[in-house]
Amino acid sequence: MTATDAYLALTLLPGIGPIRVQRLLKRFKQPQDILTASARDLTSVSGFGSEMANLITHWQDHIDLAEEHRRIADHGIDLITLDSEDYPPSLREIHDPPFLLFVKGKLLETDRHAVAVVGARRCTHYGTEAARKISFQLAYSGLTIISGLARGIDTAAHEAALAAKGRTIAVLGSGIGNIYPPENAALAEKIAQSGAVISEFPVLYVPDKQSFPLRNRIVSGMSFGILVAEAPARSGSLITANQALDQGRNVYAVPGPIDRPTSVGCNRLIQQGATLVTDANDILEEREMLFPVENNASNASTCSLFPDETESHSLTAKLDDTEKTVYEALESSETQIDIITQRTKLPSATVSATLLRLEMKRLVKQLPGKQFVKLI
Repeated sequence: MTATDAYLALTLLPGIGPIRVQRLLKRFKQPQDILTASARDLTSVSGFGSEMANLITHWQDHIDLAEEHRRIADHGIDLITLDSEDYPPSLREIHDPPFLLFVKGKLLETDRHAVAVVGARRCTHYGTEAARKISFQLAYSGLTIISGLARGIDTAAHEAALAAKGRTIAVLGSGIGNIYPPENAALAEKIAQSGAVISEFPVLYVPDKQSFPLRNRIVSGMSFGILVAEAPARSGSLITANQALDQGRNVYAVPGPIDRPTSVGCNRLIQQGATLVTDANDILEEREMLFPVENNASNASTCSLFPDETESHSLTAKLDDTEKTVYEALESSETQIDIITQRTKLPSATVSATLLRLEMKRLVKQLPGKQFVKLI
């Protein structure tokens, strides 16, 4: 049995998390040795009684390792262990790193320059637009966007990074073969093509209340900082922000209107010392040393991302074919996204991503109700 197989077996056994595995590894050194240890030796480890020891000694009676390997192959998943060179170095630094990652897609060395973007599932138009704008800018500037594939802010962050043709990583609170929420299954597939979808849970694992906080420590642990785009007073995003602080990560927050309940959490984070963020420059300035001059935030935001009105006129001539098709389907009055999709005959996902790129170039503006209008 390989170390990877042993880690996989431990993942499949119920009730054995990263902290317990750490304790076992201190005693037995290798994961294979854990599975062959006697019940007596296992109970000598702190936190392991006879019930847990018997579960491990009879592990083959409780799991089907071969079946899980088949699921892994069917879904195109790679396994990365804590001992692997491919394991994210920043994640290894936290006090309870996952000992096994299920990865669909690829993790790159450049992913160490990652920002986590999180926020409310039930977000406002303001919060969604803030997440989209800043995630687009950061991805365009070369940073990897990490989020949790949840509804609301997470979805906006992933979609914006893809629209910027940048990298994004989705960290799941479920198994990769059981995407949650289910409506984001197509988004997960798209993320895996150019970035990565990762989980510490078995392929078909069904999410629960405990799995999301575990997921969040990975979201913050893989990043150098976490941006909270919108959060009410009681929000899982604030828990993630606290985890980030415990991990020594930077915390950023988008300010919101003082009379909106959905902005209370972010405003409070700023009061407590989080960096106030209104665009990507507020984050990129802290990481400027990581980027060559030609790719820094000021160039990204002042050239092609946010041109002035004169530059916008010349920019229309530089659009690619898809951008031109979508742009020409718009009018100077409000146009519903469904109508734009009908006119262009392009897939809805392509239209959405293209509209975001046009919006970031200040050629298009989104209005409430998924309506768009030409600016020039």
